[in-house]
Amino acid sequence: MNRISADVVLGENVRIIAFVNLYGCAIGDNTTVGTFVEIQKGAVIGKKCKISSHSFICEGVTIQDEVFIGHSVTFTNDKVPRATTADGTLQGSQDWQCIPTLVKRGASIGSGSTILCGITIGEHALIGAGSVVTRDVPPGCIVAGNPARVIGTVKDRDIEQAA
Repeated sequence: MNRISADVVLGENVRIIAFVNLYGCAIGDNTTVGTFVEIQKGAVIGKKCKISSHSFICEGVTIQDEVFIGHSVTFTNDKVPRATTADGTLQGSQDWQCIPTLVKRGASIGSGSTILCGITIGEHALIGAGSVVTRDVPPGCIVAGNPARVIGTVKDRDIEQAA
């Protein structure tokens, strides 16, 4: 069973596996979305991406073309999340600011990673599995850990193969 709202924009040859929740987002041509994925309103997914199962892509996230998102990757969009306002009432959409995140072309994010809001992951960057990304990742860099730190670079031949 898929829950795909009428306001979702799908490119050509998008493959969606059962049990997803998509609303108000756009997904580019030839992209695959795995099972148990949620993509929220305002999120944009590029062409030829692979979004693996159990991932969460929230409002404010832009993923460019040819990006790999591993299993159980979580994005955030609020630096100070709260359930209620100062007076104790439940927060509404007017009570917080969506902070955008950008994942550039050809990047790969390993399974189980958490991507905090307001950052840019550079072209062909590689995020190690289980990382917590708290700051920008330069193009072609490999980061890992909590918080994620640069541990190397992607070789030029690897980038050429990905192109």
